[in-house]
Amino acid sequence: MRSSRLLADSTQKLNGALSRLASGSKIVSPQDDAAGLAVATKFDAQISRNNAASNNVSSALSYSQTQDGFLGKVSKALDRMSELMNLANDATKSTNDKENYNTEFTDLKNYISDLGTKEFNGVSLFDGSGLAVTKDSEGNTWTLNASDLNDTDITSVIASGFTVTSTMSTLTTSIESVSTHRAQVGGNIQRLNLTNEQLGILSENLQASVSRIKDVDVASESTQFARYNILVQSGTAMLAQANLLPQSALRLLQ
Repeated sequence: MRSSRLLADSTQKLNGALSRLASGSKIVSPQDDAAGLAVATKFDAQISRNNAASNNVSSALSYSQTQDGFLGKVSKALDRMSELMNLANDATKSTNDKENYNTEFTDLKNYISDLGTKEFNGVSLFDGSGLAVTKDSEGNTWTLNASDLNDTDITSVIASGFTVTSTMSTLTTSIESVSTHRAQVGGNIQRLNLTNEQLGILSENLQASVSRIKDVDVASESTQFARYNILVQSGTAMLAQANLLPQSALRLLQ
């Protein structure tokens, strides 16, 4: 009976070592490490939330980069419009020449006006409202600096006529306004990049913590597996030997 009990114990430990090696986890069932399982489960949930926050930040980064790309085009268009304005002030230019400049000037105004309606995945890029971005695994948010291509400083140049004397000063104000918007969007991009790096570092450390709790030490567990395997084999042999003892006693009685 004692041999049978010891053999059953060794067999159970052998099966446990085999399960840990096969799964790669020290915690195959809750009784292996109940407290460790609870901690690892919480960490796993936080890692999932953290990864979701990182995805949100990446989307916001793409959104801001798209904004900056369009604002760069607006800035380039305004530069060309100011150049056209100066060219049209040349007294040697004919009326027809000035009309040609006006045609391009008007096209550029329409181009800027069209960019003000652009969207990113159905979300307006330039409606003047700040986008709320999830910044951590706890669901906290911060709001991006808003950008508005319908800002008065910009729309005034769109509404103004080519021949109005105040157009040049309006253009200068618009160029400065777009530069300010680009600086604000640049601040958004910088913070988003840093936030994404921060989330990556947190996920890395959380995963390392979970690994220390759950991941099996293959070298140590392989040693234990070999040990229990020897005990099972020797226990089986000894149990078989123990079963032969009664037969020896019976032969003596014969």
